Amino acid sequence: MSSKNIYLLIFIIVLFGLALWSILPVNTKLLGPNGLTLGLDLKGGSQLLYEANLSQKDPSMSEQTAMASVIEKIQRRVNEYGVTEPTVQKQGTDRILVQLPGVENITEAIKLIGKTALLDFREQKFNANGTPMLDEMGNPIYQDEPAKASGKDGQVRELTGKYLNRAYRDIDPYEGPVVFLEWDSEGAYLFEQITKRNVGKRLAIFLDNEMISDPVVQATITATERGYIKGRFTIDEAGNLAIQLNSGSLDVPLTLIDQRDVDASLGADSIRKSMIAGGIGLVLLLLFMIAYYRLLGLVACFSLGIYGVLLLAIFSFFPMTLTLPGIAALILSLGMAVDANVLIFERMKEELRSGRTLGAVVETGFNRAWTAIRDSNITTFIACAVLFWLGGTFGAFMVRGFALTLFIGVALSMFTAIIITRTFLRFVVGGRLVTNPAAYGVRV
Repeated sequence: MSSKNIYLLIFIIVLFGLALWSILPVNTKLLGPNGLTLGLDLKGGSQLLYEANLSQKDPSMSEQTAMASVIEKIQRRVNEYGVTEPTVQKQGTDRILVQLPGVENITEAIKLIGKTALLDFREQKFNANGTPMLDEMGNPIYQDEPAKASGKDGQVRELTGKYLNRAYRDIDPYEGPVVFLEWDSEGAYLFEQITKRNVGKRLAIFLDNEMISDPVVQATITATERGYIKGRFTIDEAGNLAIQLNSGSLDVPLTLIDQRDVDASLGADSIRKSMIAGGIGLVLLLLFMIAYYRLLGLVACFSLGIYGVLLLAIFSFFPMTLTLPGIAALILSLGMAVDANVLIFERMKEELRSGRTLGAVVETGFNRAWTAIRDSNITTFIACAVLFWLGGTFGAFMVRGFALTLFIGVALSMFTAIIITRTFLRFVVGGRLVTNPAAYGVRV
């Protein structure tokens, strides 16, 4: 056996060891320290369908641009909320589908996603004699429009969330959970002017036209100081408010028109049945390969084992979201993984019958089968690419998952057949471990 083949064998063993180590159960997880990332249909969670009111968009913005902007901001919100592999996609012209795998507090998630998050500050109304105007309950009455001030260039501007650089949650020892605000230079200048003329008065903070706090301004907040929003917040509510403000206000209001919860037990049942189907298919496949191809089939089974470990390692490492169609693609690729081996083995058997030596048989079999393997897999890759594109175009993300999983499985099967199986056969033939043609499924 040549040094090149020895190096290849060492590379395969090391690669297999690393892949196996990466999927070994750690911290009681299914695979690896984080386990496989499961989709909504397997892990359970919630599915929300929103309708956008495009009649309230900015006239200078097209409907397509407004929807794209809303989807991007929702994506940022759910990502910061900590949802693993959320799906946010457009449906039709004015609807947005949001899938949240594993979300437990769906009420908070709905509030987080659907809030327009339009932040502004409003000043108190006063009577002619200078006393604050109060409603029937004795509460202060505030202006209907956001507070205004002259900017650096002398132009009068409203102080809204569009001047906000960053918002973040913190704990004040006296106020409890608060949300600190960091303005850009223009926003800080406006905020300073507004707080300066409202010292000793209440300045209300509104979010989506709903007052969330109305503190008394104790002193002018200069551009170098931080302002904050206080209220009867829990830690989670303060965090969600910060996420909403950081993502920016939605360009159009959203209405929740459908909500569906997917039970995790449904996903567990799907996984169980898929595992049974995959196990039965794997056993039948291994039995056929060994019974028909003898030693060649045994080598293919070893390669198939390495193929499975590498495939699981890829899904665990990146990670990729595994859905029920993805499991179907895995089972399908399991059968296709031996397709290249079958082509190679049939070529080898033909060469053995013609009287060639075992060493020549291995090389000739692989060389002559390569064009057929290449062409068949290229057609599969093309089909996967078309499915992936169509799935993205029409919002069928499970179709995209199926296409991507199948593409990875077929690509890995090519590597397994051309590199791993070939190296194993060179080791067996080069070491003259088995020389009887009958062991290779050929009767002489």
